Amino acid sequence: MEKPTDLVEFETMVLMRHGYFYKNQATADNRLLDRSAYVLLRRIQLDGPMSISQLSEALGLDVSTLNRQTASMLKSGLVTRIPDPDGGIARKFRLSEEGSARVDEHREVNNRGLERVLENWTAEEVAEFAAALARFNGDIERLEKRRWPRPGVDPEHCGADD
Repeated sequence: MEKPTDLVEFETMVLMRHGYFYKNQATADNRLLDRSAYVLLRRIQLDGPMSISQLSEALGLDVSTLNRQTASMLKSGLVTRIPDPDGGIARKFRLSEEGSARVDEHREVNNRGLERVLENWTAEEVAEFAAALARFNGDIERLEKRRWPRPGVDPEHCGADD
């Protein structure tokens, strides 16, 4: 008999295999971001301007990886570098108008894809699924000691207590 965690392992593997559920959707000018850029830009959108060291801590990525990613984003006009608003020495990355628009556009594509997938679910089923995902992610974040901000959500309700 399989353990419940065997079933969770299998279903998360299948979910990752699907990749982006919106991968066949395109925007009018094909402006979707790659996954790593979307995650990094979304984090800056949620937290506000962040330095390389803050991004490294928040995302669990090596500074050299972030230097490459942020250099590419600077070149593409998705972020700008600004002095630390709190007076610190390190410069911070802030979303440019273009970066903010692209993140919002990407989120809309994600949401349209989710709406297609979940079109036969009740609102209650979607809410229960979202709560279970938040708890699952929150418990991972608790173990990693690296929490993602969730606007309007108490961290204690998603398993992300420290």
